[in-house]
Amino acid sequence: MNLKTAIRSIPDYPKKGIVFRDITTLLGNPRAFRATVDALVLPYAGVRIDKVAGIEARGFILGGAIAHQLSVGFVPIRKKGKLPHAVIGEDYDLEYGTDRVEIHADAVKPGENVVLVDDLIATGGTAFAAIKLLERVGAKIVGCAFVIDLPDLGGADKIRALGKDVTALVSFAGH
Repeated sequence: MNLKTAIRSIPDYPKKGIVFRDITTLLGNPRAFRATVDALVLPYAGVRIDKVAGIEARGFILGGAIAHQLSVGFVPIRKKGKLPHAVIGEDYDLEYGTDRVEIHADAVKPGENVVLVDDLIATGGTAFAAIKLLERVGAKIVGCAFVIDLPDLGGADKIRALGKDVTALVSFAGH
């Protein structure tokens, strides 16, 4: 199945010159959603995985499905202030200012093998912060899985430069 055809492209959103890659159409298509989850699980067949960590919000949908397929736990990586228990966080730079991602301090045990999941990798800032956060609690990042890569923005290369495996199912030139 050509997953690119299941992804809606919205020009000039959220601002002029940007093409937003909307995976809600992929998620709403049962064949495309199943093919996506299967393709993201495949690299980890036979690999010991303890947890899947998904970045808010679309990473929750994909990560939950992947964790289910792998029969492992799921760790939500949330924006600042969204988790109710003791948290640790990691700041990262935005175009204008900074943001923060957090996990529960007890979400991952030292030495656990974790797959990081999100819908899209662009500049890699959020994924980079999530990796640093997970590694601070002792996780071993086995791989990073994305539906979409925007290679012109360099995020996947930034994550590979950390020595991490990156899987992306489709890529779109530009941004």
